[in-house]
Amino acid sequence: MRIKCRALVWAASLALCGAAQAHDIQIHDGQCGYSTDFDVRVTQDSIDFRRDAGHPAKIVMHDGHLSVDGRDVVVSADDAARLRNYESQVRSLLPDVAEIAREGVNIGYAAMRAVLLTFAENDDERHDMVGRLEANHRQVLARIDEGLGKGVWKPHDLDELIEGSIQQSVSDLVGKVTGAAVKAALSGDQNKVAALEARADSLDHTIDKEVNARADQLGKRADALCPRLHALDSLQQQFQFRLQDGSRLRLLSRERDNSKKLATTDDHANAD
Repeated sequence: MRIKCRALVWAASLALCGAAQAHDIQIHDGQCGYSTDFDVRVTQDSIDFRRDAGHPAKIVMHDGHLSVDGRDVVVSADDAARLRNYESQVRSLLPDVAEIAREGVNIGYAAMRAVLLTFAENDDERHDMVGRLEANHRQVLARIDEGLGKGVWKPHDLDELIEGSIQQSVSDLVGKVTGAAVKAALSGDQNKVAALEARADSLDHTIDKEVNARADQLGKRADALCPRLHALDSLQQQFQFRLQDGSRLRLLSRERDNSKKLATTDDHANAD
């Protein structure tokens, strides 16, 4: 079990890194975490924010103009400038979020490949399992390219996509690593057990060499988003216009200390 846990915790946690960073945008220092209930679509003409539950349900921004649930909102010249700034910052942010998601997935699959190559018993098995792993990898990257890569950010869909792919790949690895460990234990051959332990030790070295440095760099890239997210949060707090129910427009929700979340738009309706 020690071998299984060490190998698979690495593989699964790193592979899910991309989804975590791209969905809630959790920054490592614990002081800069944001999430959104909205799906975001960036086009040449506008940016729209949509969600299935809650009000407002659809917000469209374009060159200082704002539409909320199909109604144009009258805004001041200052708020029009803020809306242009907000739109510009979101346009520049999404490609970077997409790159973080891609690299998180790449790192996770690199970790899983290292686990697989460490415990595969022969060339045929290695070829078959690597083929399935790489096919899953390509599928996830293609979906990211079709979504975030084209300016469509659906956080929950991204989570489901990556988690589904990871579950299949990790299932293959669980079978391989567990099978190898059980086989060695049942054989009663201490040489086989020692050989398996040596493989696990070599995996630690491989992960340290090929994965950890990339994971650290990914963390720094995610941390670099923090001031940009703060800027978006600051802009939405500066909006002077109000929605039809008198509430503020809030597209991002900020978490503090990974536990205390600021109120969403609906929560602010009564406060304002």
